[in-house]
Order: sequence, then C-alpha cells, then structure tokens
Amino acid sequence: MEVGGILISSEILTECFCCDYEKCHGICCVEGSDGAPVTMDEIAAMEEALDMVWGDLSASAQSVIDKQGVAYTDRDGDLVTSIVRGRECVFARSLTPDPSPKSEGSQEPCWLCMLERAYRNGQTTFCKPISCSLYPIREKNFGNGLIGLNYHRWTVCKDAVEKGKALGLPVYRFLKEPLIRRFGEAWYEELCAVAEQLSNL
Repeated sequence: MEVGGILISSEILTECFCCDYEKCHGICCVEGSDGAPVTMDEIAAMEEALDMVWGDLSASAQSVIDKQGVAYTDRDGDLVTSIVRGRECVFARSLTPDPSPKSEGSQEPCWLCMLERAYRNGQTTFCKPISCSLYPIREKNFGNGLIGLNYHRWTVCKDAVEKGKALGLPVYRFLKEPLIRRFGEAWYEELCAVAEQLSNL
C-alpha cells in the first residue's frame, strides 16, 4: 500500500513489536555481517560526535575507525557503519568486561550504542543512524524518489515480538518517534489514519 508517496508493507501496521532489552541485551548491535546503513549526512554527524564518544569506545573499535573511518562500503555497494571482528558496530560497547562468546556461568554481555548514550546525556545532537532507530522497519530506495518500508523479521528479536504482542503495540506505534523524525508528523498522522481504516475492515 502507499501512504504519502511511500510504499509500506501492511505488516508494519498489523504486526506487534516492542524492544525488550532485559532479554536481548542489545544484541542487534552485534549480530549480522555488515554495519547499519548510513547516509553521507549521518557519516558527517558521526564524525562530528566522534571526539565526544571516543573514550567510551573499545580499543578494537578505535583501531578500526583509525584504519577505515566510521563507515565503509559493503559488498552490496551500500554505506554502513564500520564493524569490529566482522560483528559489532564500532559504536557499540559491552557493559560487561568480556564481550567474547560467553563461557559457562559467565554474564551475558549487554550492549549499548555510545552515540545514543551521549545524545541522551545531552552531549551531542546526533542520536544514531535512522536505520537503527527504525528497526524492525527496513527502508529501501528504489530510485526516482520512490521509497519502500518493509517489516524485517529477525530471530534475535523474538522477545520484542512477544512483548509487543503482550502490550498490543503495533510496529508503527512503537516506532512513532523515529518515523516522525524520518518522514514528518503529517505523514505519520496519515499513516495512523490508514492503520485505523485497515483495522475497521
């Protein structure tokens, strides 16, 4: 369906989702083979915020950034955040001493985005890439100004799906703030109207 010139999957309106950090421990910042998609403007913003968060980054992350910067071009030709050990985003930091695969009886690593922490502490004006904020929505640019939004299913987010169902919180409601940040309040209000019409069918 189309909302305000944006193609959207109906699952964004019907599926439920709510991040459950106590269970997932921020693993979305770690899992995957590439970094988070970013724009040139976001790369500039991350570089501007780098001095503020540098001391919070791991030595491995600092080394990667020194070598290739805060972002790189992945195998699909997309700009993404740089990653450490082929896994975690350079801006992710474990709150436990050892982020390596846990041994028996060890504490589950908990991950936080240092960019977002600095933003919430009032230290920077940039929160984090919009692709991170919009997850589980994935944005696809088809060219000629045409954009599509899809709901992405990921096993590491199974607890978020369960929590969303328990709360009766659809994806588009959970992501109200980042959707408005990306597309504007008028567009979001139109999205809500479409969702209400769909629920009345």
